[in-house]
Amino acid sequence: MCSPVTKSNPAPTMSLATTMGESRFPVWLAAALLVLVTIALYWPATRCDFVNTDDPDYVTANPHVLGDLNWEGVKWAFLNPVSCNWHPLTVLSHMVNCQLFGLNPWGHHLTNVLFHALNAALVFALFRQLTGAFWRSLMVAALFGLHPLHVESVAWVAERKDVLSACFGLLALIFYARYAQKVTSGEWRVASGDSLNPSSYLRPLTSVHYWLSLFFFTCGLMSKPILVTWPFAMLLLDYWPLRRFEFSTLDSRLSIIWRLMAEKIPFFALAAAASVVTFVVQKVGGSIVAGGSLPLGLRSANALVSYCRYLGNIFWPKDMAVLYPHPGEWPIEEVFLAGVLILGISVILFIKRRRYPFLLIGWLWFCGMLVPVIGFVQTGSQAMADRHTYLPSLGMLMFAVWGAYEPTRRWRYHVIALSMAGSAALVLCLALTRQQIGYWQDSETLFRHALEVTENNYVAHYNLGTALGIKGQTDEAIIQFHEAIRLNPDYADAHDNLGVGLVKRGQIDEAIIQFQEALRLKPDDPEVHNNLGTALGMKGQTEEAIIQFREALRLKPDHANARNNLGFALGRKGKRDGGIR
Repeated sequence: MCSPVTKSNPAPTMSLATTMGESRFPVWLAAALLVLVTIALYWPATRCDFVNTDDPDYVTANPHVLGDLNWEGVKWAFLNPVSCNWHPLTVLSHMVNCQLFGLNPWGHHLTNVLFHALNAALVFALFRQLTGAFWRSLMVAALFGLHPLHVESVAWVAERKDVLSACFGLLALIFYARYAQKVTSGEWRVASGDSLNPSSYLRPLTSVHYWLSLFFFTCGLMSKPILVTWPFAMLLLDYWPLRRFEFSTLDSRLSIIWRLMAEKIPFFALAAAASVVTFVVQKVGGSIVAGGSLPLGLRSANALVSYCRYLGNIFWPKDMAVLYPHPGEWPIEEVFLAGVLILGISVILFIKRRRYPFLLIGWLWFCGMLVPVIGFVQTGSQAMADRHTYLPSLGMLMFAVWGAYEPTRRWRYHVIALSMAGSAALVLCLALTRQQIGYWQDSETLFRHALEVTENNYVAHYNLGTALGIKGQTDEAIIQFHEAIRLNPDYADAHDNLGVGLVKRGQIDEAIIQFQEALRLKPDDPEVHNNLGTALGMKGQTEEAIIQFREALRLKPDHANARNNLGFALGRKGKRDGGIR
């Protein structure tokens, strides 16, 4: 154990390295093997297609992403949100992919796979940097790289934001750890004698590692704002394994807390700014569900249950789906049991924090990192999502690996026992991950599987219908849209796509009714206005069609299809000059 950090007895930089299990196995070789195994496992993802959820918004139907990568495109990426999210670096990465691979999905999937493999290596580097423990760090990284819960973040092109933000976030923590260890080793000693010196609070400004950490943190926020919790994660790491909270007097205790908080002010400021931008963008874009439709009590109940469901999926992953529908209201007994479980675990780990600090830190990492996506602010229709565990799961993986090691390290055959248990866990992950990747083959396969493992999933019915419609299976698509509407009569997109299917079958009057209902529910949707205008034009109601096309263009001036339809409609009315324009 490290000694308390005082002026007379500074803690050594890497004392943990000698007490927590070094290895003669080359670090670079272990990292390289981890990357290769992860790539090999996820290689089938490169044969998957784009899917019809979010991929069109991010890539396949986004003219700015598909256009040439130039200064105008870069400006657009920084000034415009995509799918109710502001993450310009993620958008730029999609632009680069389109320049390199066009709309060949294998290249886009390969990029995700490479980022995920790199992230696994960075997890290994981070934990070894923090603890000096070789094999435990490698085990955490291997479980992270091979865990089936992460398939959604890797095999879904639109989730590039997960793997990209994690890459920058992990680099930020690695450089933060190097900075903190130099501070603790004596370059910036914490002691009661100099703790109140104002100049000591400016010393992070002279550290290259500190500035690199802040730079990568900024890049991570511009890839996905999930990293708003990162400053809190740094404080957790300060407690363990960096042990920067250790003190000998009351004065040093207060000074250490203030100093650790002060050095993170830039991180907290950036996190606060990203949180505000994200909330405003999602509110304006309509992603945030109104509080009246989902009261705080229901959102809180779902959060408690979701924490337990996430725990279950981390340790026993099964029946994973691209979307878990929100039930609206959970049974009160389930909510109560979930609350008791979470509170009980928290209390026990707090009591045991001195003997097993890693258990408390792993638990708080898991719980804290899920806060932005746990549903207190409801976005979308899901109750939870596998992709939300990408970084939070690190806490529980560390919890499991260190928690298995510490109680057994004095056993006579603990190495054999832990090796067998770890190998079994990795083999299970390999099998489940390869199976889960297969469900991402295409949209039809993905949403048929979602319907098999979930109930009342109107979004899956809708997306399956969309996939079938694209394949020309209009009758089957209409069945799925009807089922989506049965489960959620206020689902505007389902009414719209049902109308499109009815137009293909020549049932124009019925289609117009569906488009009108969609506009009643979602009056500012340019696509529905364009579809209604098309149906009215087919009925010979050209004036009414022109009104709809103009409204679509008012809402979305760059809607090429609506502009083309307006041109034809004006031509039919004899306004050829207007039509040509």
